[in-house]
Parts: sequence; structure tokens; C-alpha cells
Amino acid sequence: MKKLLMGNEAIALGAIRAGVRVVSGYPGTPSTEILETIAKEVSAARKGALEEGSSPAEKLSRIYIEWSVNEKAALELAAGAAMSGARSLVTMKQVGLNVASDPLMSLNYVGVKGGLVVAVADDPGPISSQTEQDTRRFGKFAKLMVFDPASPAEAYTMIADAFDWSEKYGRPVIFRPTTRVCHSYASVEILPDLPQKDIGVFEKSQRWVIFPGLAYRSHIQIEKDLIQLGDEFSAYSGNKLSVISGASPNAIHPPCAVSPRRGIAAGGVSRAYTHEVLAKLDTQPKPKAEFSPPDSNTAYKLLEVSTVPFPSKLGKEFLAGLDEVLVIEELDPVIEDELIRLCGLHHLNVKIRGKLSGDMPNAGENTVALIAEKINNFFGIPSSVTNSPTEASAEAPGRSSAPDIPALPVRPPVLCAGCPHRGSFFAVKEAVRKSGAGKNGQQGFPRKAVFSGDIGCYTLGNAMPLDMTDTCLCMGAGITVAQGINRAEPDTLNFAFIGDSTFFHTGIPGIVNAVYNQAKIIVVILDNYTTAMTGSQPHPGTGKSVLGSPAEKISIYDVVKALGVKDIVRANPFDIKVAEDAVTQMLDKKGVRVILFEGPCIAVEAGSGKCSITAAQCTGCRICVKKLGCPAISLVPTETASGSGLSEPVAGASDAGRPKLRALIDPVLCTGCGICKPVCPAGAIQ
Repeated sequence: MKKLLMGNEAIALGAIRAGVRVVSGYPGTPSTEILETIAKEVSAARKGALEEGSSPAEKLSRIYIEWSVNEKAALELAAGAAMSGARSLVTMKQVGLNVASDPLMSLNYVGVKGGLVVAVADDPGPISSQTEQDTRRFGKFAKLMVFDPASPAEAYTMIADAFDWSEKYGRPVIFRPTTRVCHSYASVEILPDLPQKDIGVFEKSQRWVIFPGLAYRSHIQIEKDLIQLGDEFSAYSGNKLSVISGASPNAIHPPCAVSPRRGIAAGGVSRAYTHEVLAKLDTQPKPKAEFSPPDSNTAYKLLEVSTVPFPSKLGKEFLAGLDEVLVIEELDPVIEDELIRLCGLHHLNVKIRGKLSGDMPNAGENTVALIAEKINNFFGIPSSVTNSPTEASAEAPGRSSAPDIPALPVRPPVLCAGCPHRGSFFAVKEAVRKSGAGKNGQQGFPRKAVFSGDIGCYTLGNAMPLDMTDTCLCMGAGITVAQGINRAEPDTLNFAFIGDSTFFHTGIPGIVNAVYNQAKIIVVILDNYTTAMTGSQPHPGTGKSVLGSPAEKISIYDVVKALGVKDIVRANPFDIKVAEDAVTQMLDKKGVRVILFEGPCIAVEAGSGKCSITAAQCTGCRICVKKLGCPAISLVPTETASGSGLSEPVAGASDAGRPKLRALIDPVLCTGCGICKPVCPAGAIQ
């Protein structure tokens, strides 16, 4: 049976097939759907568990799953389960691994009983992350095994291998898909469930208590295991060595059949891209001179690497007899470093081309087009040989060339229409402006105001015209960065913005630090009742679990009060006057002050009704656009607004020579939040 699956869905179903019993994680693109898919399967099974009897639904209903408060808590929970013998899975994105690094480093020394897989999704680009860090590098640093799938289909089976290797060596394992593996779709063969192991019970032992003596002995064993793993991974099915003849289409020979002088090494999703390019290379018509028996000029070696530690024996076999190698991988030169090391260790005179030599880019994603260009250069062949399928079909006899496709317009990310954060930012900005303080010490204002941001939808507050994010470092850092700026510049008015989920994730220690050390900052908590940026997952303040069942609802207000903050005010960000007054009353107070803006994300609760423009009252002043930046509001020439209620004469004259414009509210995008109403000086918005 085959299913069309997203990569993250394939990973989730592969983990279920492998017998995972405990699943925890924290939302983070591109990893989020792994845990969500397992939750969906578990929820469906529990609803029909009694009817299903001893079917797979019964197995699914025994899986425990949760969104944890952060990645550290998620990993520690999974570690406890794995110490008890349960196969456990933790999900996070690459920057989440930074949060979980403390327990993970120690856990490799302590070990596990049941398989523990830490699924860490890397984000080359980056597309939705702060960094392009390479988790393979972290695996080497932490001396952990890493599995690096090239496709959704491979990820589906490889995660079961990860559990097996974890249990074989009694250590946690990292599973590292990248964005294009996580979010691409493929037809995946669904295989029967693997035999389920008895998870046993937690057995008391000194092995679970880390002390210096245990760490020393464990370190010695870890180093021995890494050498052994390098040998064992040379026989692992995910690591492959092929000798391919360029003289005949797709001819793959045993390593001894020909003696090529060039080789290509690839890892991760770049393996899939490389296969696609090489398939075109081997099936394209070539000059007659190239159709000779396989020899060193027309054949090449292909090394595919999917693990850390590097498969050393296989790597040495790959390098034997070669003159040069092109290494294709994303982010860090991990494979390239290993091949260079082997060349030095075994005195091999092979030129390694890759990121370190400048032959491959050292940042960003790889693409099929990029890899085709690099392989063409490496082999010294015309670029037309590895044209894309679209280009090839356009060049076929009887086919006219396809017209050039225009570049897509740049569309910067913005806060959604109806987002409560827009009202929060605008209220703070207006209150600060009216108080006589200026952003970053603008000329004419006696006092400087700095706005420290955080990770979430509200990071988009940095965009114009709001321009309300001066710093953004990592989860929870806005509160502590604001403290640092205030210590360096005591007269600065410091604001720290943080979302509700981020508050629970790593924001609480920052407030504790501020109260304890008597900082002078204003913390603005943006509570939109969900973890919006990653797809509206629940958090401790929502009162719901990952399965949608009731959970203890933790009050942000009560937590802040319990931490010792004396000045706390709550406000509705959709009521601009009330929100602005709440900010104003906090400006001149001392110490740590907290403003809690509470308003639902439109994904949680869409507004009712729509706003509209009374055309006869609109003066074309553009203030609604200049101050709010709501995507539902645009400006159109009055001549083109016929039929939209904007065709009447302009109430106020435009500047000489400038087209007369009026505001237009798109009823499709508008949620009726009403933030724009008090902004219009002419009262034209209803």
C-alpha cells in the first residue's frame, strides 16, 4: 500500500511503525508536523480503541504524546521514558537543539535503555529560523550518531534504523531531516509494523546518576564506540558506493570493474538532487567519441553518506584511485572535512573540491539547478546536458520554446489582517510618541526608547510602518536583552515584547532575573491564546492538550504576579484607546512593569463583520496605511475605484501632480477587528 505523504508525516508514521511509546517536543518549523501527525493518529485511535480490540489502534492508544513547555523539558521527559525502556521520540527545530543541549550532552554519557531519537529539523536558507546551524556538526561535537535522510521515503524507514542503533549502543541518536525533506511530498510504501519489544520497567542503578567518575569511564567507551561505528556504518544501507559508467546510460558497475579518476560525494537531500542531475547526464545523447568502453575518463564514483560518524572504510574505498572529488552537501562541510582527513591520514593525493575550495556555496540551500551547474563544471560538459525536464521538453523536435517566466514579485512577511499584535505595537508606539520619547533617540525627543523583540509572529513588528522591533536574538532573549541595554544606558526607556508561548518557553527566568536585580524595564506580553507562528499549537496558557482534551490552564497574569512584579496591567489590544492608556500609565513608574495584552489570533477566533470606507469622507491622507500597515488596506486611484464605493469626488485635495488616492479595505482580508477606526482623522472608516 502506498500513501502520498509529507516528509514529516512519513517520519511520524515511521516512528509509529517502529514502536514509539513516548513522544514530546516543542513546535518549530520545519519540524512541527512530525508530532502533530502522531497526535492525529493517536487521537483517531483512542476514539475507536474499544471497537478496534487488539488492532494497531490499540497500540496507538498506548502512545503518550505532549507539547512540552520547551525543548529541554521535552528531551528530559523522553530521557526518563527511555531509561525505563520505552522507545521515545523528541521533535524540535535546529535552534531548539540549543535549548536541549544541556541534557543531551550529559545523556550521551549516562545512556538509555529504550531507543531515544531526537528529531532535529535543520533549515538551510534559512527559511524560518535565526541560524543555518548544521546539526551534523552538533552530533560530532556531542559525539552522537546522526541519521541524515534524503527523501520522505527514506526517512520513513530510516527512523526505525535510528531506534535500532540507539538501543544497540544504549545512547540517544539524532535524526536530521532538512526543510525540503520535511515539507516535500512523496509516494511512500507503507510497511507492516515492526515487532514490538517489551519496554520493561525502570531499574535502579548507579548508571543513571552522572558523576565525574562515571563521565570519565563513559567518555572512554564513547570514543571506542565512535571508531567502531565508523566501520559499522560503512556497511549500513544508507551509505552507498557506486561506480557509474558515463559511456552507457545508468550503467552501475562493481568497484573493481572500472578505474575512474573522478568522484562525487553527497549527503542529505543533496543526494536526491545529485541523483536527479546524474540521471539526466547519463541518459542524454553525447558525442560519438564518448561512446567508448568504460574507462577512467568516462566513469566516476558516487559516494552517498547518510550518517555521522562518517563511514571511514567506505570513504577510503571511495577515494582509492581518484584524482579529484566534488562534495555536494548543504550547510557545513562535514563530509568534505572527513574526506580531507582521510586523504591526510592515508597519504592520498586527491583534490577535494567543495565549500572549503570555493567550488560549492558555503551558505543557503542547494537546488537541482545549482548542483547541475557544479557537476557540469566538474566534468567540463555543456550545461545543456543537465537541463531541467521543462527545458528539455521545450527543446524537443516540433516543440516551441516556452516563454521566459517573469520573476515573482517580492512579498515581505507581514502581520495578518486582524492580528492583535498590530494593535499592541501601535498602542505602545503612540503612547511613547506622545510621552516625548523617541525611538532610538529620534531628533526632537528628549528620551530614547528601545524595543526588544523575541521569536514569534510579533517579530514581524520590525516591518514598516510599525518599526517596533530593535533587537531579536532568540527565544526569551527580549526580556534579558532589554535589561542589558538599560544597564548600559540607564536613561533609556526599555520595552521587551514577548508572546504567550515564548513566555512559558523561556520568558519566565528573564522576569525573575529582572525582579531579583531590580531592573527598570517594561515587559509587554502579547497573549493571543495560541502558538500562532508554527500553526496554532496549544501551550500551558490555553487549557488544552495536544490531543484537544482539557488541561490545566496556567494564568500568565498569576504567574507574573507570583514572580514579584508589582505593576501589572491588562488590556484589550483591539481597543486602541484603552491599550494606549495602559501603556501610558506604566511609562513613569519604576522597576519591572508588565503590560499584558490579551486578544485572540484570527486563527483562534475570527472577527465578526467587516470594516469599510465611507468614500465621501476619505481625504486620501494615507494615515491608515502609513501608521498600521494592515494588508487589508490599500490605496487606489479614485478613477479605478468605480464600483467599490470610492468613485465619488475626493473630499481633500491631493498634492499637486500626485494622483488622487483613496483608501480601500479588501472585504476578503478584513476581519472587522476595528483597529483602523480610531486611526482615521476624518472618521471615514466604519
